[in-house]
Amino acid sequence: MLPWQLICVFRLQTHQWCFLLCNVILFHALLFGGDIVEEFLLQSSPAAYTDRFVLEVRERARKLDLTETRLNTSQLYPINSEPCLHHQDLLILTLVLSSPGNSSQREAVRNSWANQTSVHSVFEGGVSRGNWQKGHWKQVKMALRWILLFCPQARFIVLSEDSVYLNLPALTSYLLGLRTHPDDLYLGRVIHRAAPERDPDKPHYLPYQVYPEKYLPDYCSGPAFLLSQDVVRKVYVAAEDVSLPLPSDVLIGLCARRAGVVATHSARFSGDRHIRYNPCCYNFLFSSAGMGVGMVGVAWRDLGISCALCIFVAVYVLCLKSVT
Repeated sequence: MLPWQLICVFRLQTHQWCFLLCNVILFHALLFGGDIVEEFLLQSSPAAYTDRFVLEVRERARKLDLTETRLNTSQLYPINSEPCLHHQDLLILTLVLSSPGNSSQREAVRNSWANQTSVHSVFEGGVSRGNWQKGHWKQVKMALRWILLFCPQARFIVLSEDSVYLNLPALTSYLLGLRTHPDDLYLGRVIHRAAPERDPDKPHYLPYQVYPEKYLPDYCSGPAFLLSQDVVRKVYVAAEDVSLPLPSDVLIGLCARRAGVVATHSARFSGDRHIRYNPCCYNFLFSSAGMGVGMVGVAWRDLGISCALCIFVAVYVLCLKSVT
């Protein structure tokens, strides 16, 4: 076949070009607009700070000073606090919950996404089963107190688990690109209008007399979510008298609401879902749960790879279909 004949094969009529152009536009609308629509629909209503209790919690959080208790309480925590205190300007602190037996998972995290200079990561083994959702609320509050005591200079805190892959470069870029002052930031995959468990035979049974509301407060799903430093203070203060039989991530959402903090939904957090590995998806996502030791290293190695196919493949559709 001659070159000019080969070119003729790809000649299209005007209406065919228009059809292709419309498909390209539709593809990009799905790729970049789907998350925007989802985040818009799942936004919680802004809290009004005219409520007396909310104003009181926020004022107590503003005045909270734990510096005098730092030396007396350092021995209560198994976490080494010295490296955190040496970071004067820390953008992100990641507090990773890990069970004592998960040494290989911790090593995989240390050798991959936690190995960055702009981020400091510490492992907390005190929370039951290394899980923000199943952990004892008292121990979770102690973890929040540790952040306030030993790492108050961290601007943002990511609460994560050792089985989660975090795309910290993408998250860092997002945080640095925020136009508004990043106070009251409680970011993750928001669970909206979840009903409390009323069956006494089920876990997390919540009697109507204890919690009469129809829905639980909006909260960020537990495997990975982000708090600004001021939100950690507000949640810690609001948590003093909270002891409902609920998962810890739900209780953090409840305390955030008591402090007038609204959960912000981001579809780039996977929540408790595992996203089947695809380098195009993982360059876009902030987190993926349920990652094995080997896949954490693979995802980190492939991070930032310029893949021409990512321009033409429907990444948005791939990510949705990869949820297992």
